[in-house]
Amino acid sequence: MSRKKDLTKKPRFWESKTEKEKAFDVKAKHWAREWLDALIWAAIAAIILRTFFFGAYRIPTPSMEKTLLTGDFLIVTKLAYGPRTPMTLSVPFTDIYMPGVNLPWFRIPGYSEIQRDDIVVFNYPIDIAPVSVKTNYIKRAVGMPGDELSIDNKLLFVNGEPSEEYETLMYNYRVKSLDRIRLSPAKVREAGGNTLSSGNGEYLINMTPELAREMETWPEIDSIQHYVLPEDFDTFGRRGFNFSRGFQNHDHMGPFTVPYSGQQVELTSENWHIYQDILERYERNSVQRNGDQFTINGEETNQYTIQKDYYFMMGDNRDDSEDSRYWGFVPDDHVIGKAGMIYFSWDGEKWMPRVGRMFNLIH
Repeated sequence: MSRKKDLTKKPRFWESKTEKEKAFDVKAKHWAREWLDALIWAAIAAIILRTFFFGAYRIPTPSMEKTLLTGDFLIVTKLAYGPRTPMTLSVPFTDIYMPGVNLPWFRIPGYSEIQRDDIVVFNYPIDIAPVSVKTNYIKRAVGMPGDELSIDNKLLFVNGEPSEEYETLMYNYRVKSLDRIRLSPAKVREAGGNTLSSGNGEYLINMTPELAREMETWPEIDSIQHYVLPEDFDTFGRRGFNFSRGFQNHDHMGPFTVPYSGQQVELTSENWHIYQDILERYERNSVQRNGDQFTINGEETNQYTIQKDYYFMMGDNRDDSEDSRYWGFVPDDHVIGKAGMIYFSWDGEKWMPRVGRMFNLIH
């Protein structure tokens, strides 16, 4: 007996859905589209805020201690000195950029100028990269355009006057204990210092001047004095930075003038180390030098007019900071913003947050 073929068309699975299920699908698609739109707008808002208003940065080294500690997370305001418009084509929130593409840019006016002793975030000048993707550094602006600076026995002088001393500045001190009495590194660490070396009753300790004065009252201490390198002790000659080649070490420098826009300088073999990066790296001139004779962009001349303002930056941990004393001046177009607030701080040694530092304003 033959079976009749069923010619009834079987409905596909989407055609078998009820009206209620179809309405649910439409609602789900609408919900997904709303969330996608929200994420896109949130990303756009974040890019705008990060580019023109604020940036978040982490302190990776002790170069600014005790003002800023390793593990501090900062909010930096770009509005203070004026945000820069984009300089390169790059992937947002990454270090990926398109090589060889430099955008015309300008700085939107900010609500203030850089003031002496501001804590400033900037792009590390001697990096080999477009300005905006260079490594971010944070230091204190101790020298303004036109200032005459010198460092004498570790102390900074600005226009002939001692610079302002902050209670959070740190230096290396040579500490001598009384005969046959050991100075406990744990006690020093608990007080806020860091013992770098010890031997024969002498210690090299990194600490604030306030702690140094306090330690002088400790019963086991014989004497405390700044650890100052001899004037003829050469530390810069081995570092390879153009700026520092004309100096012996960071405890004795200058005097020299922080360059400023419109300044006319007479180039010599003695001061070329001060201006070399400015002419060749930051202001992009072609320079040939034959002894004391210079040829700039094909013209034989020893006269040059500085095109930008520059700043001299130093870390607050003066003996543990590679800063302008080593690699020279920071051009104004490398400035990113002003450090504003610590929003979080993590103690990597104790593996716990430093609650007392959170939401502290930075001075």
